[in-house]
Amino acid sequence: MAVSVVCGSMGRMSELPEYAERVLAVAELIPSGRVMTYGDVAEWLDEGGPRQVGRVMALYGGAVPWWRVVRADGTLLPGHEARALERYRAEGTPLRETPGHAPRLAMARARWDGSGVNPDT
Repeated sequence: MAVSVVCGSMGRMSELPEYAERVLAVAELIPSGRVMTYGDVAEWLDEGGPRQVGRVMALYGGAVPWWRVVRADGTLLPGHEARALERYRAEGTPLRETPGHAPRLAMARARWDGSGVNPDT
């Protein structure tokens, strides 16, 4: 089942696939200051994989806290580093610096395992 959503700058209606709807719902559940990897989201949904989650986020993620769904190595999303970093700092998301002084997510502290939330709700 797909639902209609408004997306894009022109406000056009388009169909949101059920899988995309589920991925975006997970992104909305991630608490402020925490993150899940693309693979974590797929595993939590017990469907798809990191690439499918990444594709959904690339196509439809602008309406949800996209900065909370990340790469497993903690690198910031290319092309969106400044905006993501601003969000991480505002939310208190744990960060670390690499030897090259580029900020990166401190995954051991920032990662959320979905505890306390039922994935079927």
